[in-house]
Amino acid sequence: MADLDYVAVLAGGLSPEREISLRSGEQLCDALSEAGVQAVLMDADAGLLARLRADPPSAVFPVIHGAPGEDGSVREVLGLLGVPYVGSLPAACRMAFNKPVAKALVTSAGLSTPASVTLPRETFHDLGAAAVIDLIIGRLGLPLFVKPSQGGSALGASAAHDTAGLAAAIVGCFGYGDVALIEPLIAGTEIAVGVVDTGGGPRPLPPVEIVAPAGAYDYAARYTAGQTEFHVPARLPAATAQDVARVAVAAHVALGLRDISRTDLIVDASGVPQFLESNVAPGLTSTSTLPMAMRAADMDLGACGVALLERAVARDQIGSQA
Repeated sequence: MADLDYVAVLAGGLSPEREISLRSGEQLCDALSEAGVQAVLMDADAGLLARLRADPPSAVFPVIHGAPGEDGSVREVLGLLGVPYVGSLPAACRMAFNKPVAKALVTSAGLSTPASVTLPRETFHDLGAAAVIDLIIGRLGLPLFVKPSQGGSALGASAAHDTAGLAAAIVGCFGYGDVALIEPLIAGTEIAVGVVDTGGGPRPLPPVEIVAPAGAYDYAARYTAGQTEFHVPARLPAATAQDVARVAVAAHVALGLRDISRTDLIVDASGVPQFLESNVAPGLTSTSTLPMAMRAADMDLGACGVALLERAVARDQIGSQA
């Protein structure tokens, strides 16, 4: 395996998910240190590039949440620097981060995902919000779920059970992005499935069942200890558990992801997994589902991180020799 001198864990940034990213970064740094690797937490600020140039790490593990870490931009810059990094390539990040694009790609791969409408802020302004909302309800019915077409941590995302609620949800969504994705609120079991590939191909981790207070797995429910109930592995029939694992791996492959991802889905009343989105920079906090799934699989976060970093270095060495 590749030798690791010291590695950089890239966290923070300036998105609304900065605090969660820093918590993920600290957790990963601690795990890597326990695994015997010198890990340095670095923020994505104006001094980052000079720091990486002055003392290049063996590899970088990005755990920036939100646009900078998930839309491919930071990884594009790491590629320009020639620094090996863990995770998906920029083009794949862009496809996964854009939820309507991701839904279209996984649909082409034969996966199920709720029907949806994607509209920018200007459409509601120019054509009249009330008229457009009536059309959306006429097409998709009620209840509905509204979220920014790009973003994470459930910021700007909420359910709507009537016309007034939909109008309010759309306004709330536009506080975090200029394009709204609106889809039916699917009743069922909320599941998160991590996928890890340390060299033998993508493999699913045990599915995590999420039981949020009042059914709303929002920002507070995600990151406040004790607010949400988790079951690992999920309380699913064996065949359904196999199916959600298959969907997570299929989504990982369809989106062209590599190394690590997390797919969120709902198992509907008929037992069909409905794809919601895939995340290229899964949270690693104490309340995040990926570390829970790793523990259930008897997988150590630090050891897994080391393997992924070594794989990134090996990829870089192969590329430089090609």
